[in-house]
Amino acid sequence: MTEIVFIVEESQDGGYFAKAIGEGIITQADSLPELREMIKDAVKCHFDNPDEVPKIAHLHVTRDEVFAL
Repeated sequence: MTEIVFIVEESQDGGYFAKAIGEGIITQADSLPELREMIKDAVKCHFDNPDEVPKIAHLHVTRDEVFAL
């Protein structure tokens, strides 16, 4: 595997929540720079074999917005 994709959502309490597609990796952080570091750590911990660790992470940042009509 050369890359891994994460769906990133803004938390209602502030900060960000990330979940990998196709892998059991979930993490959260207060800021996007901190989330990137948390994702790096989580990915390294998830894969037993260092050769299996993806080289690239794609972050798809989404935002849920509600407004009155």
